[in-house]
Amino acid sequence: MTDSLAEHYLENAVAEFRGLKRLADKAVAQVNDEEFFRAIDPESNSIAVIMKHMAGNMRSRWTDFLTTDGEKPDRHRDSEFVAEGEDRRAIEEKWEAGWRSLFGALAPLRADDLMGNVLIRREPHTVVEAVNRQLTHYGEHVGQIIFLAKHLKSSAWKTLSIPRGQSAAFNQKQDEGQPSQSYHERIGDEPL
Repeated sequence: MTDSLAEHYLENAVAEFRGLKRLADKAVAQVNDEEFFRAIDPESNSIAVIMKHMAGNMRSRWTDFLTTDGEKPDRHRDSEFVAEGEDRRAIEEKWEAGWRSLFGALAPLRADDLMGNVLIRREPHTVVEAVNRQLTHYGEHVGQIIFLAKHLKSSAWKTLSIPRGQSAAFNQKQDEGQPSQSYHERIGDEPL
């Protein structure tokens, strides 16, 4: 991988992770504490549980990312799917700590690191494969968070993208060369 392609990949991966976090944060901000902990059926996870699981995964995967197995021996994955006795603030603090681990692990990566190997559950992955694996995993869970928040808020939901029925108007503005927000600006992504 050329240095410029590698740098672009890393910048894009960070931007995509930031975008996922912002979407989840904006969805979570719309729910109250009761909704935060509500599962919609006995087999579903609440927003709180999904966030707790993601935080546990992030801590495990991104701590000492290049040097230790991404499945840390002190991770208790099954406990991530229980939020009884925890309050929203504690879960949100774990969430923020997980994201700090992720961004802290990605920040020092350079082109030479990308084709190196890391382990996840004793299976070797290139750094690119490991990053992509987590982008996919977190994207799936952020989609669940958004779905749950939207379901729970119903008509009070505030859209996170182009509002329903306004795609044509958005496209027309694009065609007319009017300034519009890029994807990352709409979701509040910070410049790198």
